[in-house]
Amino acid sequence: MIPMKLIVGLGNPGKNYEKTRHNVGFMVLDALIEDLSLKTQSKFKSELVQTTLNGEPVILLKPQTYMNLSGESVQAVKDYYRLEDKDILVIYDDLDLPVGKLRLREKGSAGGHNGIKSIIQHLHHQDFRRIRIGIDKDPFIPTVDYVLGKFSKEDKVILKDTIARAVQACKDFTKMSFVDLMTKYNTPE
Repeated sequence: MIPMKLIVGLGNPGKNYEKTRHNVGFMVLDALIEDLSLKTQSKFKSELVQTTLNGEPVILLKPQTYMNLSGESVQAVKDYYRLEDKDILVIYDDLDLPVGKLRLREKGSAGGHNGIKSIIQHLHHQDFRRIRIGIDKDPFIPTVDYVLGKFSKEDKVILKDTIARAVQACKDFTKMSFVDLMTKYNTPE
């Protein structure tokens, strides 16, 4: 098998969840897919497209199982294409980061994120790459309601640049070591 990268954007399918804070992973993948003028297909309980970035084969994956079962799609694609863990990149929302902040990590715990919990459960380890996108939190709104809520106008402005940076980080993932990628994108601008 040819080495291949898998870039996963986490979110929930359906109109009710579009543009919610919890779907920021979908937003990044949608922007990347649009930037590359690609169309997805339904396969492996997901929307996916196989393409190349910087001459490297890549699968762009949006699990359609709802957040809590995201690992089902990731595992199915990983097994089918015999992907290595180091070649998996997952993009998702993070309540513990300010809106628009990007944080790349090589591995780690789920940190309370149900989509990441599901992936860890299905892969049986935590050793996959991540791009965490800050959505902040509101102490006066229950977490479930907050993550399923929409971004404010001010946050949308911040998020536009963040999504563009995350799209570029996905492109760079195919041509840079992850240590270099972290150095480039974890450094404040």
